[in-house]
Amino acid sequence: MFFLDNLQNPWKSPYQWLFLDLNSYFASVEQQDRPALRGQPIAIVPLSSDSTCAIAASYEAKAFGIRTGTKIYEARRLCPRLICAPARHDIYVEYHHKILAEVIKYTPINKICSIDELSSRLPPNKQNKEAVIALSHRIKEGIHKNVGVAINCSIGIAPNAFLAKVATDMMKPDGLVILDEDAITGRLFHLELTDLPGINTQMKKRLSKSGIYTIEQFWNLSPKHARAVWGSIEGERFWYRLRGYDLPDTPTHTSMIGHSRVLDPELRVPDIAKQVARRLTIKAASRLRRTGLYAGEFALSVREDGMDGQKYSLAYRLSPSQDNFKFLNALDILWAEVMAKLNPWKIKKIAVALYHLCEEQDITPDLFDATCLLTTKTQHKNEKISLLMDSINQKYGSESIQLGISPKTQAGYVGTKIAFHRIPELEEFNE
Repeated sequence: MFFLDNLQNPWKSPYQWLFLDLNSYFASVEQQDRPALRGQPIAIVPLSSDSTCAIAASYEAKAFGIRTGTKIYEARRLCPRLICAPARHDIYVEYHHKILAEVIKYTPINKICSIDELSSRLPPNKQNKEAVIALSHRIKEGIHKNVGVAINCSIGIAPNAFLAKVATDMMKPDGLVILDEDAITGRLFHLELTDLPGINTQMKKRLSKSGIYTIEQFWNLSPKHARAVWGSIEGERFWYRLRGYDLPDTPTHTSMIGHSRVLDPELRVPDIAKQVARRLTIKAASRLRRTGLYAGEFALSVREDGMDGQKYSLAYRLSPSQDNFKFLNALDILWAEVMAKLNPWKIKKIAVALYHLCEEQDITPDLFDATCLLTTKTQHKNEKISLLMDSINQKYGSESIQLGISPKTQAGYVGTKIAFHRIPELEEFNE
């Protein structure tokens, strides 16, 4: 296989990668930014409602059994003095950039994995045990001194980024774990399969069907057998990574741009919910223009309020576009269809997405469309207006100029939030 070419024993130089995982990041930033919250059990929530879930919890809250995904009514039962702090994604992104600026003083950053994780391939002069210990302490001290005393991180050291990430979960908070060859199986075999990145509950079920219930059992497979059990070459890649081999990541490409929002209770009536949908649409279009891409499909998803709320999704094909007006017209068409079929009296969640992304040079006009020239002129005019709106909002603040009414939310903004594998640009909070 191509990734097996020139593979060498990874344990000849076991200290090649450093992985950094910020501990309870959202909650720690809140405690740093608001000192009165330090030492308090806090849960970060998307909106003020006991029916919502915690999207993060401080270690003081975790001590009561509160985790990401815990319902707030249950969290309050576990910890009556729990403090719920509305998520402030813009602040978390600001601190993210401060932390990157601090870490890069000590070691190169090879990959930003998420808002609270990064990896670094260590230079040759740092690939010894004494050096990585000293480096790790300097990074921790630098974050405390120059970013915030409430922000801690766990650091893992291993021959590849995969094992270094696994190491960060072995000691939290404020941990430092170095995986050596003589201790690797002892460190790994007591973990659950789902403790390994890449094994979710569905993959665990697939492994179980093949009689594999532990990491030790997977370790003892052959690479070919691991590939067969996994159902793809990724099983073989996983087998090698587990043993410390440093394989390149599989390239990924942006396939969609979208935004979603769980609506505040007062925004769940259809007329106001549509205003949120319009705002999400414009934010997605603004991101699309910043990437220089065009989209050929607009999709809308709506979920009704209530325990058994139905979900309905529709898509609308259009000529490749990047202007607000084209997508808002598509929204109007799809919204009417959704309302006719679902006729919900309240809407809990809205999501919009732009698909079939392409660059301008890849767009082929319809040579047989007599209205093509007029359509192109109108589209170019609308694109200029949309770009002008972007420029004004970036200069003077979010929603300085807008199309229609934009409802106010508890978070103070609509649409922009941190996702597991996506960190919003700071500009998004002003779009």
